[in-house]
Amino acid sequence: MPTQSQRVTVWDLAVYDREGQLILIVEFKSKLHTLPEWAAKFRRNILAHGDFPKVPYFLMVFPDRFYLWTDKEATLDESEPTYVIDASAIFQPYFEKAGIRNQQQISGESLEIIFSSWLTSIIDSPEVPNPADESQRWLIDSGLYAAIAGGSLQFEAGA
Repeated sequence: MPTQSQRVTVWDLAVYDREGQLILIVEFKSKLHTLPEWAAKFRRNILAHGDFPKVPYFLMVFPDRFYLWTDKEATLDESEPTYVIDASAIFQPYFEKAGIRNQQQISGESLEIIFSSWLTSIIDSPEVPNPADESQRWLIDSGLYAAIAGGSLQFEAGA
């Protein structure tokens, strides 16, 4: 078993709750038009090759789609995501501000910055996302909003 200093952190972004507990791991990829089955296999490979703590939420972020798993076990199976979210409505205002005309123009680094800006606005907002808004409903339904509200995020050193 590797020591703490030998362990490799392989996720891109960590999100902590109000008490400082790791609640969400985020992985970014700039690939477009992925399918839930592909994301499930990719997630399984990530979990198989990394040292992942058991966290309640695992999110894969693509320019056009988010995949959210809500399992605490972080099992190595190829279970499909609990939620598949169309990222267009979430990212469009940020793309417009950045002068990005289509999703194919976005770099991995830009995707991380835009997503973290959006997520920070959710974490720090005094208002609960509107459940009537399709692009926000998954935050409430999954329990993710309640888990991260008032928390913090931290980019991790990749492998």
